[in-house]
Amino acid sequence: MSRNLKVGLFVTLAILTTTFTFYFWQIFKTPNIQADKQSSFALLIPESGTYQGVIDSLNKHEVITDQISFRFLAKFLKYPEKVKPGRYVFKPNTTNYEAVKKLISGDQDAVKLTFNNIRLKEDLIKRIGSRFEFGEDNFRKALNDPEVCRKYGLDTLTIVSMFLPNTYEVFWTTGTEKFLDRMHSEYKKYWTDEKLAKAKEIGLTPVQVSILASIVEEEQARKTDERPKVAGLYMNRLNAAMPLQADPTIKFALQDFAIKRILNEQLRVNSPYNTYVNIGLPPGPIRVADLKSMDAVLNYDKHDYLYMCAKADLSGYHAFAKTYPDHLNNARMYQAELNRLKIMK
Repeated sequence: MSRNLKVGLFVTLAILTTTFTFYFWQIFKTPNIQADKQSSFALLIPESGTYQGVIDSLNKHEVITDQISFRFLAKFLKYPEKVKPGRYVFKPNTTNYEAVKKLISGDQDAVKLTFNNIRLKEDLIKRIGSRFEFGEDNFRKALNDPEVCRKYGLDTLTIVSMFLPNTYEVFWTTGTEKFLDRMHSEYKKYWTDEKLAKAKEIGLTPVQVSILASIVEEEQARKTDERPKVAGLYMNRLNAAMPLQADPTIKFALQDFAIKRILNEQLRVNSPYNTYVNIGLPPGPIRVADLKSMDAVLNYDKHDYLYMCAKADLSGYHAFAKTYPDHLNNARMYQAELNRLKIMK
């Protein structure tokens, strides 16, 4: 072999080696996931997920700039045989290597679940079920199953009291039962020995605290500073064996939350949630009470008020009264303002 040929072969091999080295460096190190986007992408891989399913999902959402290099590295690292379920979040400009290694390791990212301002159980089901692999149907089935609810010392009407509005980190692949166990664990953390002692002192069980808190919150959603005072009024009525006469329970019984003015005929609705007819607390919460409402009941204001109605100035606060004649006077002023504004229902 001539010297020139050897030099030519050496140069050719050097060029090829450099070219392939640079190509492999690009495959590993060049940003390839959402290279031209500003927001992160969450890849969801179900329990039955496959490599092709992963590729299809990435392609559907158009998050891979160079599909050939991603597929090459995925197969080179044997990812097709190592697919793990989960929720994987990729930040803008993630490299192929970073993405594939994360998928292979199963290093999934938790869902940051925040729920608040929820009234109905169905609202809770949709808010939570849609965020996890178990889905709305399985979650609905669990919350309407007496046996499942009994496991947590609750029933199908009171099970919503176990869900305390907050922000939680939960893996997307968490099953329904484990998710409920987690919520029950958070519920028990809230109910410290001190809070249990307070509930016992005021003559309520934890579930009853949740029920009353839901009424207090519906009655006073805007002005949280007034909730302890409202809770004190309802406690006075409970202790005196008087009907709570809480308008929000009528709205719940009628399943009409747009009502602005309760009419006499609506007060006769046949429902265990009608606190104008039935003495005591209704059989379950009328919303998912937040922590401020729970604390308002446990630390309710001590006073002698038995009556209240919205203030005529429509400030969002209530006019409280100790006697029925004083209450009627407050109510007349409020009704007059509604009439002036032509609010009939």
